[in-house]
Amino acid sequence: MTESLIGFAAIFLLALLRVPLAFAMGLVGFVGVWLTRGWVPALASTSQVVHETGFAYTLSVIPLFILMGNFVARAGLAHELFQAAYAFIGHLRGGLAHATIAACAGFGAICGSSIATAATMSKVAYPSMRKLGYSDSLSTGVMAAGGTLGIMIPPSTILVIYGIITQTNIGKLFAAGVIPGLLSAAMLMATVTLITARDPEHAPPGERASWAQRWRSLRGIWGVLVLAVVVLGGIYGGFFTATEGAGFGAAGAFLFALLRGRLTWPVLFQVLVESARTTAMLFTLLIAATMFANFVNFTTLPGDLRSWITESGLSPTMIIVAMMAIYVVLGTVMEELTMVLLTIPLFFPIVLGLGFDPLWFGVLIVMIVQIGLISPPVGMNLFVLNALLPDVPLVQIFRGCWPLVLTMVVTLGILIAFPQLSLWLPSLVD
Repeated sequence: MTESLIGFAAIFLLALLRVPLAFAMGLVGFVGVWLTRGWVPALASTSQVVHETGFAYTLSVIPLFILMGNFVARAGLAHELFQAAYAFIGHLRGGLAHATIAACAGFGAICGSSIATAATMSKVAYPSMRKLGYSDSLSTGVMAAGGTLGIMIPPSTILVIYGIITQTNIGKLFAAGVIPGLLSAAMLMATVTLITARDPEHAPPGERASWAQRWRSLRGIWGVLVLAVVVLGGIYGGFFTATEGAGFGAAGAFLFALLRGRLTWPVLFQVLVESARTTAMLFTLLIAATMFANFVNFTTLPGDLRSWITESGLSPTMIIVAMMAIYVVLGTVMEELTMVLLTIPLFFPIVLGLGFDPLWFGVLIVMIVQIGLISPPVGMNLFVLNALLPDVPLVQIFRGCWPLVLTMVVTLGILIAFPQLSLWLPSLVD
């Protein structure tokens, strides 16, 4: 157990020295196996991890979904989603904020990236909210929190990574994320309603669209529906695997961007470079996390931790609550994906030992990542918006996110209390 604790301390020390966390985890994992098992096993373990990760067929779903999300963003489908949502609810107080959340949920169904969703909405929704007189705190808070829906509503990159690490069926994980994703969107909208009822000047109502305008706006979102039906319907219907679904989705998004005239050669090159860069980052993290996990598994920490929890006298549900509390705290000081990759090797065996469903725990993990993405001071979505909206002070973005962070914590509590919200749809999938 001592070796593992020293390893965790070394990772945090290297992080404080501004060593990238992927390199910190990989280095500590390699050195840890070297010291506990020897030089030759350390080299053999590292080469095996790199080879298996680089040539794993199931991992090809990651670059394909990333490519699909980038093509979708370039095709301008987010703008049509926002316009359709605004046409129906924009005339309500806070209607633009509600429309932004609805558009984020729809965009998440074909994107799978929180950062991409938040960044796209900053270009699509923020100009309209600013023009109408929305406060910067509410506008940026809604965009940051709404952007997190992109990783819960399938397809989700985080669910894919969780499924690969834990050997959990990705199609069922996608099904498990649907109701929690819609619940998260509804809870965010309810919070916006409370905020605007208390401070009406934060979000004045927009113009009411006629029914003719509303029906016309729906014609612009057919591309979103087609992609969602092809990818998710094909996976749930058993027509193809998640990897094949990602391939169909990427090809479909490419065709939409091409047919809309949004895909020039420079844009195509940029999309491919962005996708390759993101994929390289994720694969580096996966390799490093696996190396560190191998080191942890060589020590007595997993067994000692299980024994301590068994002897603690806490109920299984309270143990899960304690895990989630640890995650919420870690999410305020660590990058979310790294946090998940670092802790899954410790917590997942305990969850299985307590008899909980890995699909349910996967949904909880994604909810934790959502909270971390908008939790000051290191929430990634906050800094993405700060970079894209330099006129908005970071403190304003922080202020706008706090009520929505609390809302997501409440949503997490609901998902813990009612596991069937996550497990009902997967039970219908063969």
